[in-house]
Amino acid sequence: MLTHLDSQGRANMVDVTDKAVTAREALAEARVRMRPETLRMIVDGAHPKGDVFAVARIAGIQAAKKTAELIPLCHPLMLTSVKVELAADGVDAVRILARCKLAGQTGVEMEALTAASVAALTLYDMCKAVDRGMVIEGVRLLEKLGGKSGHFQAEVEP
Repeated sequence: MLTHLDSQGRANMVDVTDKAVTAREALAEARVRMRPETLRMIVDGAHPKGDVFAVARIAGIQAAKKTAELIPLCHPLMLTSVKVELAADGVDAVRILARCKLAGQTGVEMEALTAASVAALTLYDMCKAVDRGMVIEGVRLLEKLGGKSGHFQAEVEP
């Protein structure tokens, strides 16, 4: 059942008034594939715009905090923690992990997914002058904890 639709099929924000406040957490990931020389430039700190990972990390954190303004029908949440990590993944990719936490009445999956996505977009924006062929891929929820639906963990990719 799609909870964002009312009895007439119209979009509406889900009423979470009667839901219990519980600890909730979500972990999402994204990857940015690029030329090996682009990744080396980032990792070596040789990018003319500065620390690409630091800027993308801040962008991801800011995006998580603004998710309700970007995604229709999302509840504005009082996040208690947002962590965004970026690291080289092989010789031609960056893996981004975004973890969001709160004590609240609704989950934080969208915040984690938004953080990972915007961090990836920021990395692309900072590096597009040297590598327009970068590809953002694999944006997905890895894990969700808390709430009535319990624990979700994504299957490991081969």
